[in-house]
Amino acid sequence: MSVPMLKMYISFAGMLLLILSIGLILLSRTKLKGFFAGIVAIIAYIFFIVGALIILYIVFSGPTR
Repeated sequence: MSVPMLKMYISFAGMLLLILSIGLILLSRTKLKGFFAGIVAIIAYIFFIVGALIILYIVFSGPTR
C-alpha cells in the first residue's frame, strides 16, 4: 500500500472518531443520566482528542509523492 493511500485511510479514521465523539456527547447530554452519562462523555472526549491529533498529524505532515 502506498503512503498517500495509507494517510487517506488514517485521516478517515480520524474523521470517524470526530463524528463519533459528536454523537456520544449529544447522547450523554440529552438521553443519559448520572454515572453512565459521565462515562460516555469521557469516552467521547477521548475520541475527540485522538481524532483531532490524527487530523493534525495528517495535515502538518505535508504532501506526499
